[in-house]
Amino acid sequence: MRVHIISDMEGVSGIVKFQQTHGGDPMYEEGRRLYTEEINAAVRGAKAAGATEIVVMDCHGAGKGWTFNSLIPDQLDPACEWVVQNEWTEYTAFLEEGCDAALFVGMHARAGSALGGMSHTVSGSQWQNLWFNDDLVGETGINAALCGQWGCPVVLVTGDDAVCAEGKELLGDALTTVAVKQATGRFSARNLPPVRARELIEEGAKRALADLTAVEPYVPSRPCEIRVQYSGPDLVYKFRYRHGVETVDPLTIVSRADDWWTAWRQFYF
Repeated sequence: MRVHIISDMEGVSGIVKFQQTHGGDPMYEEGRRLYTEEINAAVRGAKAAGATEIVVMDCHGAGKGWTFNSLIPDQLDPACEWVVQNEWTEYTAFLEEGCDAALFVGMHARAGSALGGMSHTVSGSQWQNLWFNDDLVGETGINAALCGQWGCPVVLVTGDDAVCAEGKELLGDALTTVAVKQATGRFSARNLPPVRARELIEEGAKRALADLTAVEPYVPSRPCEIRVQYSGPDLVYKFRYRHGVETVDPLTIVSRADDWWTAWRQFYF
């Protein structure tokens, strides 16, 4: 069984402030340690479930050279390998080769969520809303669609209670979720102690991988329309000559194509 672990920092127990997730900030090293250990918990659960190959992909943009490279390599469980990509959604080789399931660790809620801890989508200062056809999505949706492009189901989402609910709304009630904290505001949460959070993630990963048919791969319907609402017109202006992309108002673009992956690549890369 080949398992892809896709991870982010904001949904980790004990992480509630952006200072814990920004490269070089004083609290960042604490955040990296908490982050790495939750990834390790998912690796242990996957291995216990029978995974023969586990690849971790760090999807956190920490900046200052740490982007997509926030985990601590020499503290990573040796049962996995990990990928450092240069651009988000750039690495697809493991999925293209055939991947049985994906586990999402440390996810956060989409932009605008009422009580989503550290909620944002892609860039908190630039992206306001994102739709795949009629689905309002966040980063969980983007990563799920990326996996679904190659037929890989997402069977586990961990993070706060808001992103767990978001995951079930998008992927169905059969999705296994592990809420390691309860968001009480955008920068506040009631957290499980990290040791307990890791136990639950390990158990959740093992349980989720016991039935690879429980959750269907997320594949936005075809043809696909991706709509992005930005925070300022300058962010939209650059797309005015992009093939397949239409500016529908000063803050919004629409990318249309036969499938999600083509529509995504038309404007994101």
